[in-house]
Amino acid sequence: MTLTPQAEAFVAEWRSPSPFVTAHTSGSTGTPKEIRLPKADMRASAHATLRHFGITSDSLLHLPLSPSYIAGKMHIVRAIEAGCSLITEPPSNHPLSTLPDGFASRIDLLPVVPSQIAGLLASPHLGLVGSLIIGGAPLSPADEAAVNAAGVNAYATYGMTETCSHVALRRLGHPSFTALPGFTFTTDSRGCLVITTGTMSFGRLVTNDIVDLLSDDSFIWRGRFDNVINSAGLKIHPEELERLIAPHIPHGTRFYVTSRQSRRWGQEAILVTDNPSVTKAILDTIEPILPPHTCPKDVLTDRQMALTSSQKIIRRRF
Repeated sequence: MTLTPQAEAFVAEWRSPSPFVTAHTSGSTGTPKEIRLPKADMRASAHATLRHFGITSDSLLHLPLSPSYIAGKMHIVRAIEAGCSLITEPPSNHPLSTLPDGFASRIDLLPVVPSQIAGLLASPHLGLVGSLIIGGAPLSPADEAAVNAAGVNAYATYGMTETCSHVALRRLGHPSFTALPGFTFTTDSRGCLVITTGTMSFGRLVTNDIVDLLSDDSFIWRGRFDNVINSAGLKIHPEELERLIAPHIPHGTRFYVTSRQSRRWGQEAILVTDNPSVTKAILDTIEPILPPHTCPKDVLTDRQMALTSSQKIIRRRF
């Protein structure tokens, strides 16, 4: 293995006598918290991914993410459990940039986050990537289209720190997530996903993710229950609006849909961006493409948009 100092530190933790690994939640829906993940759960998660992608001792994995986060930790565990080769590099927006010019080995599995997509697509080594998994934050329609156009075998992931990374994958260009081996799905009374597993210690985990359940092993993700806007009895899912609005937002602009109090509607949707050039004029453009009665009522500028350590937007309600 070719390891960064951070990766070496995690390998030492992994090989310690403790049955647990310390990890931290993302903090996107609250204060990040420290949790202890059973190594047995991490092994089970790793083997589910290895089986799905056909990773063996002859494979090569590459890691351009920090082992401080669950995605980075789990990719190292996958390599250890498979007994295969692993190359790590310091995280940057230009993954694969540390590979030498003549490097020609197939990279069987590469995990990235959305902010790395542009740099990856510009890499001369892109053609070496066998399978790509993208997680950490929702993927924009533009990025998804660009990855598909590049012909990469790519998947969006669904999971969280508590599940030791992903429990389901969605092939880019397709709407639904499919369970990895060992996981099944139901929903609760809110329409939120419930994960059941016989291979990991949590057994059953109730999430705050609203989904359309297609079967016990597939679903379409709609958004977070925490973010739902109840406007005059109509439930608006901000994430769905954001996917439709994204093509009309200037490149590089951070934005999200949230709510504010309204005397008339109880709550009303508003669009928040960090770009003052995005004004209320955009509402006339996006209203025809949004579901009826869901168009934001106003546009606010927040140049100091709060972000988590993994660069997820921390949504405010006004």
